[in-house]
Formats: sequence, structure tokens, C-alpha cells
Amino acid sequence: MARKDLLKSVMAGSPEQPKDSGRSGYAMRGASKSMKVSIDSLAENSKRLLEGETIVEIDPKLIDVSFVSDRLSDDDVAFDELKASIAASRQDTPVLLRPHPEADGRYMIVFGHRRVRVASALGRKVRAVVKPMDDVAHILAQGQENTARADLSFIEKALFAKSLLDMGQAKDVIQSALTIDGTLLSRMLSVAQNVPRHVIEQIGPAKQIGRDRWEDFKKLASEPSNGKILKGALEFDEFQNLDSDARFEFLHSKLAEAGRAPKRRKTRATPKKRTWTAGKGRIKGVIGRSGKAFSISLTAQDSTEFGDFLSGRLDQLYSEFLATKEEQSEQ
Repeated sequence: MARKDLLKSVMAGSPEQPKDSGRSGYAMRGASKSMKVSIDSLAENSKRLLEGETIVEIDPKLIDVSFVSDRLSDDDVAFDELKASIAASRQDTPVLLRPHPEADGRYMIVFGHRRVRVASALGRKVRAVVKPMDDVAHILAQGQENTARADLSFIEKALFAKSLLDMGQAKDVIQSALTIDGTLLSRMLSVAQNVPRHVIEQIGPAKQIGRDRWEDFKKLASEPSNGKILKGALEFDEFQNLDSDARFEFLHSKLAEAGRAPKRRKTRATPKKRTWTAGKGRIKGVIGRSGKAFSISLTAQDSTEFGDFLSGRLDQLYSEFLATKEEQSEQ
């Protein structure tokens, strides 16, 4: 199926919904209303992918994770709560699977990773809807389902966007999957591409840290002089014992402190100087040497006359210097 038809089938809204329920309507309707319409629309899209479809039960051992990750870490609290709920009753909401594109007899998760983990932990089969789809439809459904549940943090969405871009997916597909405009996508990619991946992974999902804070962190982390500071901060025992949001704040504060510290000026080497006196003090000189520069400063009673005398004989003196140098090289 062509991409145009996929976008239409996966993202189609109800007749009452306006065609543009995403960020492009932000200015016309206001932030709160736009967000509510967008999230409600995405939730309906996810439901439509499951409603009216045959639900089957599948062994979790036959199911593989999505080909693109959208999470930095598993939320153990949320997992335990879901596990207790399903153990007490059953899995009410089916997951969405697709036939594995490369392995016959196996399936790939489109969305519902946590429910599959719970079923595996409980030793139960997974209640699922299986739909054939290509990668574009998979991306749209996965991204929109997670966005509809407001389940991903800013940095997780940014990494998800970068992963899709690295796989060669078009930017319009990524924008549709995350329901964002081109400007926000560019800002997400800027953060994901400029903050080292290993730093983001050690921080984790940082659920309470939004776009502006991550952009500020990006600027600090991009400073070449902050590389050693960042590396050292990651090795602190204090950092390892913090939760994800606190880890972000810890690293941000270390980088910000470094930025506020006054930079030391490079001190120039002190020129080597010596004094010279002759004629019982009638002529005095300060002779200085710094790198390739050499200076003589004359003072006292005879300074002007001797200076004129000396400058008038510079050519003669330089010729004598060259002759002496040549003699020394022949010895």
C-alpha cells in the first residue's frame, strides 16, 4: 500500500474531528484546547486499530519487540501495578502485533510492550490483535499510541525521532507519528544529536524535564571545555544513587557551575631583563629579551648621545657579527 494510503488509514479521524488536530492549530485554538483535541484524536485512532478486530491469544515467546525503541528504561512501578491488575482479573486491552517481517511464525510488537512483559512474567498468553502492516504504518501506530497516553518524556520522543531519521524515515512520517510540527522536530533532533547518547542513557527518561531544560543542557554539554566535567560527574557515586530527574539536575548544575566560573587568563612569560651601567653611571641600560624580541633601553646623562652613536654604527656592528659567526662555524 502506498504511503499516502497508509497515512490516511492509520490517522483517519472521525467526521466531527477537524483534519488538523495537531500543533498547527495551536495559535488558532490555544495551547490547552489544541493539546486536548490532539490527544483525544490520537486515542481514538489507537482504539480504531483494535475495535472490531479478532482478538487472538499468542505465546509471548513468539513475540519480538518493535524494530524501533521509544523508551529509555522500564517503569518498574507502572509494570508492577499493571501486573497486579492483570493477575487479579485479566488483560482487558489487547496489544497490537504485526507478522514479523523477517521471521515466519513470529510476531513484532507495534504497541503494548509492557502488557507482553506482564503476560510473560505471569506465564500467560497475550491477548492481541494481529494486523499486517509495513514499517511506516507501524511507526505511526506506535508513536501515536504512546503520544495519546502521554507516556513518553521529551527526551524519549527526541531519541525516537532521531532513531527513525537514522533509519531513513521521512520527516513528515516522524512528525505524524509524534504529532509535532517541523519546528519542534528540529529542536528535538538538535538535542538528540548534540547531547552524547551515553549521557542521555545514563540520565534516563527524566519524565519531569521538558524541552527548554534539555535545550539549555544541550548548549552546556556542547561546550568543548565541559567534556571533562561531564565525564567526571557521571562517575560520582552521588550521581549513580539518584533517580532520573535528579540525575539530570545534578549534571546540569555541574555544567552550569563550570560556565559561571571565571576563566583564567593565560599568563605571559616574564621577559628576561638585565641592567648595564658604564662611565660611573653616566650611561645606564635595561636589556630585555622575550622570545625573538630583543630590546635595549638607555637612560642617564649620556643616553641620547650614546644612542645616536650606537644607531649610526648598526650596519658596521652587524657585519662584524656575521664575520665572527662565520669564523666560529669554521673552527
